[in-house]
Amino acid sequence: MLKIMIADDEGIVIEALKFIIENNFTEPYMIECAKTGRQVIELAERYRPDVAFMDIQMPGISGIKAMQEIRKTNQNTIFIIISAYEKFDYAKDAIGIGVLDYLNKPIVKERVIEVLNKAAQLVHEKQKKRADELEIQEKLETVLPVIENGMIYAILFQQDFSEEIVNYRTLLGLETDCGYMMVIRFGESVKSGKLTNVIGTSVKSQPFSESIRETIKEYTGGVVGAMMGNNVIVFVPKAEESPEEEYDARILIIDRMCEMVRNLKQSVGGEYRVGIGTIRKAEELGESYHEALEALRVSTDTVAHAKDLPIGCQYEQDYPVDVEKKIFASVENGDRVSATEAAKVFFEWMENNAAGHESDVRLKVLEFALYAERIAYESGGMTYRFLSRHTYLDEVSEDVSFPELKRWFLEKIGIAAENVQAKKKESAHSIVDKAKEYILSHYKDASLDSISRAFDISPYYFSKLFKEKTGENFIDYLTDFKIERAKELLKENRKSMKEICIDIGYANPNYFSYIFKKKVGVTPSEYREGINI
Repeated sequence: MLKIMIADDEGIVIEALKFIIENNFTEPYMIECAKTGRQVIELAERYRPDVAFMDIQMPGISGIKAMQEIRKTNQNTIFIIISAYEKFDYAKDAIGIGVLDYLNKPIVKERVIEVLNKAAQLVHEKQKKRADELEIQEKLETVLPVIENGMIYAILFQQDFSEEIVNYRTLLGLETDCGYMMVIRFGESVKSGKLTNVIGTSVKSQPFSESIRETIKEYTGGVVGAMMGNNVIVFVPKAEESPEEEYDARILIIDRMCEMVRNLKQSVGGEYRVGIGTIRKAEELGESYHEALEALRVSTDTVAHAKDLPIGCQYEQDYPVDVEKKIFASVENGDRVSATEAAKVFFEWMENNAAGHESDVRLKVLEFALYAERIAYESGGMTYRFLSRHTYLDEVSEDVSFPELKRWFLEKIGIAAENVQAKKKESAHSIVDKAKEYILSHYKDASLDSISRAFDISPYYFSKLFKEKTGENFIDYLTDFKIERAKELLKENRKSMKEICIDIGYANPNYFSYIFKKKVGVTPSEYREGINI
């Protein structure tokens, strides 16, 4: 129902407008009236009109001033100005208030209804827009926990995270992909710093999961994952800070978490502990998560921050940690170019910062080479042989010059990355080649499931590998192979149609005929007849 307000100091004008509306306006409506600027403001605050007919020349507070006051508390009212002047001085003041149109006195019936219909249309459009927004918001509130949980899983497992983080940031409106991880753990009671009856408490807490989630969001402002057992994992977006800023922020978040724990204990019951990791970049958030877990393990405090505890490795100020991490991340990804570039940067840093400590440089080179090879071994990229490194000590000895040492270092890092990549390709090609060989001798009984079982991998993964390496689906490849074999048997003309059908693995002759025609363009019988003509 459209709520209309008429504001004019002349009773005859109010009555005239009411008469016109009552006799010509067809939509459901309500009308309230006022004669002074003050009455108009008070009425608008109580009535909250959709449309307001406003006389700009009212006693006391003017119509323009009244509209300005109304606009402070109601952004949606549509104003229609009534004036005795064809051109009035207040027009400029009314521009920013949301005036739809102007009516000159004496009022014309057709003009009033025309403008009121236009205002009603705008009101309906706004209402529909608001309803649509609320519907979207309602749907988003339903989907939001799923999206947030997806981000938490992506952080923990780092699956395509570099690409997915952009999508998560957009969907969740995050301004940064840096931040820290928290683990909130709960139980029935605390004994010797450990939570008790965690399984029973996690079951009892399920009905309160939404309440727990909302409380955590209120206190952290973070991305909250689903309740996993008696743990809730949270990512709190936070830009990297200076040491002074970090210290103040750490104290603040610890205080906030203590307050949150008190709130949860009062509202839900049970006991809670919170572990907090350090601020990390997106690709390192998994490390922040492990810091939070370690904080819970090491400390018996209700709230434990990794920065306050002897957790993890601390590096000297100028040590190029990021370069070191890039070397091994590139090796793990099988990216030889990136790995050797990072290794070159690291070696040059050692040359510039380790004068007089050549033995330390040689030890670090050997350490990195061995660790890169370990990554390759664990990824299946290399075959471990106990004696394969018997020359390494001589190759990094004092007799080897730094340029030679550098070449050796870059070569070992590059080979490790290359072996990781080569093994990935070799493994995929090997499986596909073996699958094709398997089909040659088992095409009658071959299926996606039987081949997957033969190579001890899941059907999903095998299908993905096959498509990547051949460009076609495995089922299509197998079907084409069977049809080609059927064509050979049809050409030999020694077996019946039923025998051929069984030989290539089709139990239903009608289905075989359908597939054959779909692939070849004619039925098996027509194909045989065409050969014999």
